[in-house]
Amino acid sequence: MSVLLFAESSDGKFKKVAFELASYAKKIAETTGTTVTAVTINMNDVSELSKYGVNKVLKVTNESLSGFSAKAYANVIAQAAKKESSTIVVVSSTTDSIYLSSILAVKLNAGLSSNVVGLPISISPFQVKRTAFSNKAFTVTEMTSETKIIGLAKNSFGIIESAVTGSEEDFNPSIDATDFNVKINSVEKSSGKISIADADVVVSGGRGLKGPENWGMIEELAGVLGAATACSKPVSDLGWRPHGEHVGQTGKPVATNLYIAIGVSGAIQHIAGINSSKIKVVINSDPEAPFFKVADYGVVGDAFEIVPKLIEKFKTFKAQQ
Repeated sequence: MSVLLFAESSDGKFKKVAFELASYAKKIAETTGTTVTAVTINMNDVSELSKYGVNKVLKVTNESLSGFSAKAYANVIAQAAKKESSTIVVVSSTTDSIYLSSILAVKLNAGLSSNVVGLPISISPFQVKRTAFSNKAFTVTEMTSETKIIGLAKNSFGIIESAVTGSEEDFNPSIDATDFNVKINSVEKSSGKISIADADVVVSGGRGLKGPENWGMIEELAGVLGAATACSKPVSDLGWRPHGEHVGQTGKPVATNLYIAIGVSGAIQHIAGINSSKIKVVINSDPEAPFFKVADYGVVGDAFEIVPKLIEKFKTFKAQQ
């Protein structure tokens, strides 16, 4: 018996959330006296997972799984859970895992708690703390099913090294052609060097930037901070930036350590989608912008004057390090 996690990857590399899930699963395993098993899909080198407490990796290699399919991936994870007799399965809160988790719950006849923000409050009864009402409140959920699926909120636990001696096993689950009834014609990726999903810092722009030609300073600030770039919904709708960069309740949820919003007024859907970020900085020329009500730090002024000065300050600071 072991705690099972799905270690997400992209282009042959583990996503940052895989290491956070491994760290989280390791702590649960220590409490329950079990081990940690990870299932990977089309990953060659999985050795890095053992650094974060994964005892065994089930390696699935199948060309038909090269593109994400919620049903097919859920089927793979379900078979891995049954093989390992896992009664606790941990997935992330990325878009892919949100899609597959409900399907997985049905396949395992399991209870599902999403947006979990910490280790279980208790094991018997099994209770977890979750965000609710667009991250405006918390709720304690008791899970009574034999198998439990935990959807861990991003950046809610952290990455903790806890090296173990890990083993690897080739795993060949049965793949059903009906799992691929939904076809993906294309995948649009954000143009930033760092993905929003893996970023600790996100620099976001809104209509206050007046046009796509002014996005250079957003990208430059993000580059200095090692951040991902993002945008509000109106910006992506106007075609200034790709839809993959749209963050908010109707786009990609963001739970970064630092979120910088430049020229974003702060519609309720946008705020709801980024409210889990630990520190929110807002730069806007309108002192009545709704975003200032939820900001940790706010600067009222012209972004075209403020942002270049910030870039220079950060460059000077980095040069002194």
